[in-house]
Amino acid sequence: MDETQLAEFRALIEARLTALSGEDALGEAGKATVELDQQAVGRLSRMDALQNQAMAKATGARREAKRARLLAALTRMEEGEFGYCDDCGEDIAEGRLRLDPAALKCVDCARG
Repeated sequence: MDETQLAEFRALIEARLTALSGEDALGEAGKATVELDQQAVGRLSRMDALQNQAMAKATGARREAKRARLLAALTRMEEGEFGYCDDCGEDIAEGRLRLDPAALKCVDCARG
């Protein structure tokens, strides 16, 4: 992989990291503590709020996992290991890396 391609993938990864940070800001309100609202209809309203809170926390955890994978891809770039399959050592297809720049395996190894 040449320097131009690496620069393109670095820009792609950084753009995705920026997007994740923006999504974090939007999701913070959903993770807030659920308050008892005396004006609400009752127990079902609180259960709904608790469920929404749990979903917001799970979404935040998925974003953190994505962020960790993208940061690991940047580290692999620095080490000269980006774009190579962890299992067989062959090149990962460029199209696969464009879809998921954090991919660790080529298509054949990912299939099992």
